[in-house]
Amino acid sequence: MADIEIPEYFLCPISLQILKDPVTTITGITYERESIEQWLKTARGNPTCPVTKQPLPGDSELIPNHTLRRLIQSWCTLNAIDGIDRIPTPKSPIKKSQVLRLIKDLDVPGHPCTKALMKLEALAAENERNRTCMVEAGVAKAMVLFIIKCFKEGKTTGLEEGLRILYLIWNQSQEIMSLVRENQEFIDSLTWILRCKIDNHVAVKTHAMLVLNRIKIVEANAVFELIELELEKPERNITELIFNLLAQLCSCADGREQFLKHAGSIAMLSKRVLRVSPATDDRAVHILDSISKFSARDEAVLEMLRVGAVSKLCMLIQADCAPYLKKKARGILRLHSNTWKNSPCIAVYLLTRYP
Repeated sequence: MADIEIPEYFLCPISLQILKDPVTTITGITYERESIEQWLKTARGNPTCPVTKQPLPGDSELIPNHTLRRLIQSWCTLNAIDGIDRIPTPKSPIKKSQVLRLIKDLDVPGHPCTKALMKLEALAAENERNRTCMVEAGVAKAMVLFIIKCFKEGKTTGLEEGLRILYLIWNQSQEIMSLVRENQEFIDSLTWILRCKIDNHVAVKTHAMLVLNRIKIVEANAVFELIELELEKPERNITELIFNLLAQLCSCADGREQFLKHAGSIAMLSKRVLRVSPATDDRAVHILDSISKFSARDEAVLEMLRVGAVSKLCMLIQADCAPYLKKKARGILRLHSNTWKNSPCIAVYLLTRYP
């Protein structure tokens, strides 16, 4: 596969990877849907087209480029003998109206809610785009109200799906914490789930505990305390435990907010990469990935460069570590290469242009 020359117009200008779901913007440039959506989501001020630098409003329509996708699929088929996998036809993005209909089905008297919950769960598990749409449609509030309703009526049908949906979309909304923090009925509902006898109790109670922990641990300022504990340079097994907890907490908006408020958080993270264990590297990259995708304010992105996190990501790509970890590190570097590539101390673009 390394000897096969991929046509330049088959590559996304942002990720520099072969297009799987090509969409064309109002500027006429085609990008990978996920890449351009992430670009628009994280852009500050008035976003522009990465290639033409023309204005590109965040609500611009992205038109699927079916012709280019079919060309790429045909090219992949012709080169299958050389190890090229065929690009599957992408599913159409869900619409807010679809999600709203499923939410409405939860409240229809006599209507079995399990089917709607299972559809919502499948959508939430599919991709980030679906989860973002679900949050905007009010799924988080619907799940909180559904769980409270189960508690009040003493019913357990659908609880597993409801809790899993809430857990999956948790890190997509900064409003979720304010929704549940002062809702004592919701806390009481989770406590009830942990106490009562219930079918498939392990899965249901595990999800209830994960949701409850995120509320309580973040409120207790655990992120700050964990960073302070790690700065004391504990034994390796303690560091691994700390990084695992931090990764869990940083998967929600409030957790990432607390992490970034600590002046030494990113520096501590970057110093531990490639120095402790593969498990620590995995969790550290997971945290940096969450920050880069969902909390990438200008100061955070520049801090990653200043304290050496960007350099460590580049070292991971060249180190003897798991391929999935290299792929994730490369993805983080590509995401903010426009900011980092101009640094006099590191040419990120050269390190991320080729897989």
